[in-house]
Amino acid sequence: MSKMVTLTIDGIEVKVPEGSTILEAAKQANIKIPTLCYLKGINEIGACRICVVDVGVKNLQAACVYPVAEGMKVITNSPKVREARRVTLELILSNHDRKCLTCVRNENCELQGLAKDLQVDDIRFEGKTNEYSVDDFSDSVVRDPNKCILCRRCVSVCKNTQTVSAIETNERGFDTIVASPFDMSLKDTPCVNCGQCINVCPVGALREKDNIDRVWEALADSNLHVVVQTAPAVRVAIGEEFGLPIGTRCTGKMVAALKRLGFDKVFDTNTGADLTIMEEGTELIERIKNGGKLPLITSCSPGWIKFIEHNYPDLLDHLSTCKSPQIMLGAIIKTYYAKKMGIDPAKIFVVSVMPCTAKKFEVKRPELAATGYPDVDVSITTREAARMIKEAGIDFNSLPDEHFDDPMGDATGAAVIFGATGGVMEAALRTVVDLLTGKDNEDIDYKAVRGLDGIKVAEVKAGDLTLRAAVAHGLANARKIMDQIREGKADYHFVEIMACPGGCINGGGQPIQPAKVRNEIDICAERAKAIYTEDENIQIRKSHKNEKIKKLYEEFLEKPGSHKAHELLHTHYQQRENYPEECCGIS
Repeated sequence: MSKMVTLTIDGIEVKVPEGSTILEAAKQANIKIPTLCYLKGINEIGACRICVVDVGVKNLQAACVYPVAEGMKVITNSPKVREARRVTLELILSNHDRKCLTCVRNENCELQGLAKDLQVDDIRFEGKTNEYSVDDFSDSVVRDPNKCILCRRCVSVCKNTQTVSAIETNERGFDTIVASPFDMSLKDTPCVNCGQCINVCPVGALREKDNIDRVWEALADSNLHVVVQTAPAVRVAIGEEFGLPIGTRCTGKMVAALKRLGFDKVFDTNTGADLTIMEEGTELIERIKNGGKLPLITSCSPGWIKFIEHNYPDLLDHLSTCKSPQIMLGAIIKTYYAKKMGIDPAKIFVVSVMPCTAKKFEVKRPELAATGYPDVDVSITTREAARMIKEAGIDFNSLPDEHFDDPMGDATGAAVIFGATGGVMEAALRTVVDLLTGKDNEDIDYKAVRGLDGIKVAEVKAGDLTLRAAVAHGLANARKIMDQIREGKADYHFVEIMACPGGCINGGGQPIQPAKVRNEIDICAERAKAIYTEDENIQIRKSHKNEKIKKLYEEFLEKPGSHKAHELLHTHYQQRENYPEECCGIS
């Protein structure tokens, strides 16, 4: 048991474990200390000095990093402390692009909220300001240094959580800037487009590449048949954009809202997820039976795919050749659906609503065009979909529940859980174990692969075979698994990897919750609960029991792993340079 330390904060006695910070102790006493750079588990460096308190020494100390001590007396609210915080905030604002009303983070900006809380309605410090060009060359992430407050959260999550280090703090003093190496665009770095930097940014310095105008244009074009598909993680998060509690399931309202936006059909990416399980499960069984390359590694996460292309190109043959669910469904829409409906594929415009910014990059991969046209034309995030709904004046919370359209609107519980880390693995196991044993197994809740541990390992009996599985989420954990595989120390049959911590429920395109919420609530856990609840409420919970998928194979694809299935639903990968010489000034 940890030794307890007793201290007083604003005259209130508090007992906390030794090693706690003043910020943690104040939380226990229900005393609010403002923060800006601090983000629990991500960035705890005391950079911004907004959280300063008086501990009885010469200088005020940052509460987020200053350790408690026995008998310490802390003052969090005094004229000296309040003035110090206001001066610091004014200095930050003095070099900040304050075009708040036109900023994508207006009313969801931690800097804006802090200015209100500290009653900063005037800035005493005016003078020279930095002016930078906006980096909008990436397909996924826009970086605007003019809004950056140098909190370094993005640097920390990119370097430590994702081990990508596509951005870093450069220069010193007044010239300090968060930027990419060699002043490159994010487009030319090993950035994997995961958008975790966007999720942790307290302001609008990082945002997704907005594709809303392209969708409005398509909807207004009477010559196009515009179809939208939505990922499983979107339905448990989009409600947050309309003030609903974290983890509220909004499947029916989401469908209703999209229909009111004018889409000709609203399909479910979960149908594509069931299709993915059929193809990926077949691929796994074939590799096991025929001595193929093992472990087989999932290919659903485009951020993860770009990461392996940059960092482990020698292991690309371990990847499943399956396209991701959104791309598979797009390919089927432009072939099978187009044929059934008598529509020219050239006239079909497919929009995907994804929890992910990396999907924006994925849809532009030239190899993902089974019909000669992109399988998916444009991808927008959960946040962009919410902005469209608001722009259209739709009262989301009052909408009735409506259903996805046929024939791509029926999916199983296995598909729903794709949205959480471990979900693809569990969905695959539900089908693969049945196929290997020839039985309809009833025990299908593979809880060993659930949860938010960075790496999860499970062994599952399938007749005489013991399937060894591993799950990793967040690219730092992916790197650990990949190093094991490279060193020949990974005795697994199947590995699931998701780029984002928590999986798609915490994708870079999901609603952004401020630090004060993230520091108090486990957002991933709440969204995951909703995912598993949705799964439990669906009658059919195994992908191979989806009648629409069975019919798809009977009428069109023949069987999982067929030649036609490979033409439409499988792909290949490529080795990528980390820093091309021409971009680094090297000749």
